[in-house]
Amino acid sequence: MNFFNKLFKSSEKSKDKEIKNQKVSLSLDDSFVHNFIKLGGKFLYSQKVEDVTLNILNILKENDWETITYKEKGLAKLISPIEIKTISEFDKKTPFLTTCEQLISENGSILFSSNQIEDKRLSELSNDFIVFATTSQIVKNMGDSLTGIRVKHKNNLPANISSIKNYGNKSEDSFMSYGTSNSKNLYLLLLEDL
Repeated sequence: MNFFNKLFKSSEKSKDKEIKNQKVSLSLDDSFVHNFIKLGGKFLYSQKVEDVTLNILNILKENDWETITYKEKGLAKLISPIEIKTISEFDKKTPFLTTCEQLISENGSILFSSNQIEDKRLSELSNDFIVFATTSQIVKNMGDSLTGIRVKHKNNLPANISSIKNYGNKSEDSFMSYGTSNSKNLYLLLLEDL
């Protein structure tokens, strides 16, 4: 009897080890959100455009921001119901409301191009970003992201493709990123569109 008990107990232990060692497979959006938050990003999910506007208002109140910068005309509909001073020129001291090209699931980064940031380096822009994106912009990796840009902008490929990989002003310790820090205090407003 003792032999059988040992045999069954060892098989139970090996099953427990298998369960612990299994990787959890998350959907693209769950994986992106998990990685984004792990890097210090602030995430707000919305099902309606009105919720996005309300979230912008709450972010502005929370941070006592009285002015905001935005470049893209399509964003005007999001902030028109809000009483806030807006400027269209980049200002390092003024929070920047923008869209993005893609959200990269495997590492939680956000990809921008000249369509959002023109010819500026991310380090030249405000430390405070509010990014409006949709769930359809989430892709698996950088390769899929670049393919998505190529398909979306087939006739007019954007330049100055950059990504933000750190949120909450965390510094990168890599000597490859010296002087080009792209860490931002970033709020992501994600609208469900699928």
